[in-house]
Amino acid sequence: MINIIGGKNKGAKLQVPKNFVRPTSAIKREAIFSILESYCLKNSIDPYKDKCFIDLFAGSGSFGLEAISRGASFSYFFEINNEVCKILSLNCKRICKDDQFKIFQKDSTSLDKINLIFPISVIFIDPPYKLNPFQVLFKQFNNKNILNDHSIIIIEANKKTSIKIDKDFIIINEKVYGKTKIIFLKKL
Repeated sequence: MINIIGGKNKGAKLQVPKNFVRPTSAIKREAIFSILESYCLKNSIDPYKDKCFIDLFAGSGSFGLEAISRGASFSYFFEINNEVCKILSLNCKRICKDDQFKIFQKDSTSLDKINLIFPISVIFIDPPYKLNPFQVLFKQFNNKNILNDHSIIIIEANKKTSIKIDKDFIIINEKVYGKTKIIFLKKL
């Protein structure tokens, strides 16, 4: 099990599937949310009020659920694995009200086939380290037009993974934690 580390549900336990996932550690989640909140503070943006998060390759849902605990209005979760989705659903029901989340049991690169109701503030992309779906996702973000001027994309990947950043995005922060790199992007 892992814990929610901030907000109204701080300390709440989340189930983690035994197979198929590599949950983001509490230390990395705290770093991610600290960087996000610091960036938003410097730019006079409330990172949570009336905001929607997307958790791609969601696994246990720890990122989107952390956002809900900290005050986000809504989180979309994308997870393709049936067994993992069952645990994700239990975690969402433990942390969220029914109108605060939606789980899509679909490939995370199928955003272009989904009707998203809420404008997106933050997209968290944490694929299995063997995958490199970033170019496909960047294209979908542009084609679907789901990002606004203040939207932030957060990528968690193996530090050895080569990620070609699309010309329509700029890196606003990048950190390395052990074998992991975390990149924060904003649309130009």
